[in-house]
Amino acid sequence: MAAILMGTLLKSNLTISAETPYPTGLPGLLQLEIENEGLAAENERLRQELTQLQNSRNVSALAGEQMDAARLNAGQVELTGPGIRVVLDDAVVRESEGYGNYVIHEQYLRQLVNVLWSGGAEAIAVNDQRVTGQTEIFCSGAFIQINGTRQSPPYRIVALGNQSDLRAALQFYFWDKLGYYQQQYGITRELEIPTQHLSVPAAKTRPIRFAAQAREGGT
Repeated sequence: MAAILMGTLLKSNLTISAETPYPTGLPGLLQLEIENEGLAAENERLRQELTQLQNSRNVSALAGEQMDAARLNAGQVELTGPGIRVVLDDAVVRESEGYGNYVIHEQYLRQLVNVLWSGGAEAIAVNDQRVTGQTEIFCSGAFIQINGTRQSPPYRIVALGNQSDLRAALQFYFWDKLGYYQQQYGITRELEIPTQHLSVPAAKTRPIRFAAQAREGGT
């Protein structure tokens, strides 16, 4: 479209030179003046259309960039990069007394996720379930529910970010407590720091069913 407008402008500017012969006398000069004014008005109109077209392209590009940033912040983009992997699993041998000590609980996962966020994690997934602002992690009978799905051990937590910072955050906050459970009850606690990049999947879009936009005035 822009090329068409530019071509039309050039054609309009060359129209006068194509006229033959150059008019003489007052009537001819008046006619020429009228034609020049018409051509100037047409050129101005075409310039305005060209400016509007360029502006609309800029607005469209900006909107696209903002949408991409929003999808990235919402976790709807698959990411790859350096990071760590934590594996938690129930104990193989479990005693009937104090049975809860031998299994991985949802609060372990929640605390680990919060620790990793505090350590600078840029993206986190648990058993390939992307953790976002809408993610729930709670006990659902013999399973742990994450993003509306039932997950069972082993639980593999992948966090992308600076490996040294993530490891330091784990060891400072919660790792020793899990180590105590490992020694006393036999649960699995593993920390992997791979040399190759890890990936976390994009979050699946989940419809909001019960929330609505708040009205002004709090009603």
